[in-house]
Formats: sequence, C-alpha cells, structure tokens
Amino acid sequence: MVKNLSHAEEAAVAERNLAFSYAPRERRAGLEALFALDARLASILRGTREPMVGQMRLTWWYEALAALDTRPPPAEPVLAALAETVLPHGVTGAMLAGLVDGWDVLLDGAALDNDALERVAVERGERLFAAAAHLLGDDTIPVAAGQGWALADLATHLSDAATAARATALATVRLDGAMQRRWPAPSRPLGALVLLARFDLAAPPIAAGSPRRTWRLLRHRLTGR
Repeated sequence: MVKNLSHAEEAAVAERNLAFSYAPRERRAGLEALFALDARLASILRGTREPMVGQMRLTWWYEALAALDTRPPPAEPVLAALAETVLPHGVTGAMLAGLVDGWDVLLDGAALDNDALERVAVERGERLFAAAAHLLGDDTIPVAAGQGWALADLATHLSDAATAARATALATVRLDGAMQRRWPAPSRPLGALVLLARFDLAAPPIAAGSPRRTWRLLRHRLTGR
C-alpha cells in the first residue's frame, strides 16, 4: 500500500520541484537523479536496524556507483538515470560513490560529535552540491552551500535535541554565508535549496508552501539573491 504524503511533505516536494524548475530543461533530469540518489541512500538508514546490514547495502551502492565509469548500469532505476542524465555532463561514478561516505558515519546510531557532523557536511552535502554544480555548468558555488544544506537536513531529522541544536548552529553559519553572494543563473536551483534549508531552520518555523517561502524562491529565481 502506498503511503499518502502529509500536507507538509507535499508542500516540501512542490518547493523542491520549483527549485529544480530553475534548471535548463536538458539538465533538470540529471538534477533530479542526483537528489534521487541522495534520497535512496537516506532510505537505507531509515530502513536498517542492524548496522552491519546497512553497511553491506551502502557498500553495494558504493561499488555500483564507481562501476558506472567502466560498464553499463544494472537494472536499477536510480543508477540508470544517473548513467543517462548525469555522467554525460562530466560527473563521474567515482565522484558519486564518494557520497556514500557521508552516510557511513550515521549507521551505528552513536552520538554524533562535531567531527562526525563535519563528515556529513563535507562527504554528503559538499560532494552532492559539487556534482550538481558541475552538471549545471557552474563550479564556483561556495562549499558552505552543500555543507549547510546537508547539516540542515540532518538537524531536522535528529531525535536527540542537543545534537540537532549543534547541527543547526553549524548549518546556519554556512547557509547564511552561502547566501551572501549573488548566485549565477546556472546554479540558482542550488541557491534555492539553500534558501529552503535556511527556512527549515528558522525560529519560529516557516511552514513549507507558505507564501513567504514561495515569494522568496521566486525572487531568488529572478535576482540570484
């Protein structure tokens, strides 16, 4: 049975689709494939109770992604989409395989210290945004953008309040820094994701789909700020 999305989840999906719509049509499918990969890796952690099983699944993905550089993808939709829409634009399977390292640190369920949070920031967020930026043709995006996005996403999914607060603090500095510049048109889909992540951390929260968020996204699309 398919689980129906909540109103908030539907609004968040609509916002991300709006952000992705900023990308040129010929690059949009690749952007969607990259973030589908991120979602698939996240689902491994959500659906795994035993760290060893989770590690085996992540290892499979690491090897399958790296293998995209040397052979056709297996019959797996995310891998097929990456091979078709991302690799032709200069992103390698080895680059994508590196994203897996950003999830290993979360497997054992231990308390996350600042070093672990930095690993998530760099190995998940920075690498994902670097691949997306390369796809979009703008390799000048600040590393803080992807790092802040990953930390913000982690903060909103952590059950431990103290760790979530530390992740939020680290994310906020990076997200605010990334928005100090005017984003060039090619990378504005990623700038929009930075904006959404910053809204997600606002106190009090600003609900997904609210007019304020939508207006801000549209302004960013036009101005890059």
